[in-house]
Amino acid sequence: GPNGSGKSTLFNTVLGIHQPDEGNIYFNDRCITNLVPHQIYDLGLVYTFQVPRLFQALSVLDNMLVAGRGHKGDKLLFSLFFRKSWQRKEVELAEKAMEILELLKLDHLVLSPAGELSGGQRKLLELGKGLMASPTLLLLDEPAAGINPNLGKSMFERIEDLCQKGLSFFIIEHRLELLFDFAHWVYVMDK
Repeated sequence: GPNGSGKSTLFNTVLGIHQPDEGNIYFNDRCITNLVPHQIYDLGLVYTFQVPRLFQALSVLDNMLVAGRGHKGDKLLFSLFFRKSWQRKEVELAEKAMEILELLKLDHLVLSPAGELSGGQRKLLELGKGLMASPTLLLLDEPAAGINPNLGKSMFERIEDLCQKGLSFFIIEHRLELLFDFAHWVYVMDK
């Protein structure tokens, strides 16, 4: 839909940032209308930003690790008494991050600061961060905005690969020429 048609408002409502004026929101047969954002995130709904929000001075790998779920070392008890357990989890997260970076063809930039990436690479890293959160449904806000058509097509090919593995996507996208080749359903919003 055009600017102002309510696409971002719809995302924000699904994510619990805004409350709907009427009706309910269901995800996997569960009403999520009155849940707060972190509860919705815990159910597997993960959002990636249209303008990537990265830690500019951190490496690509560190940005991925920050986004991962299950950092047991963040809890005092685990860090003091279950060191081997959280160290093992950190290794698992690093392995997962590397697999995702390979899929997104960013593995050659693993030690590069995020601030040195091109606009398209930043978009791919934002997608990678979303994948690190082990989503059930990944909400993407204009993933191809501001990047060249070839990279946009490549990004949607990666998304299609992930769909084949069972991940679902809810995508806002203005570049319909990209979307129509990959989307299973298309909804249009207007004022």
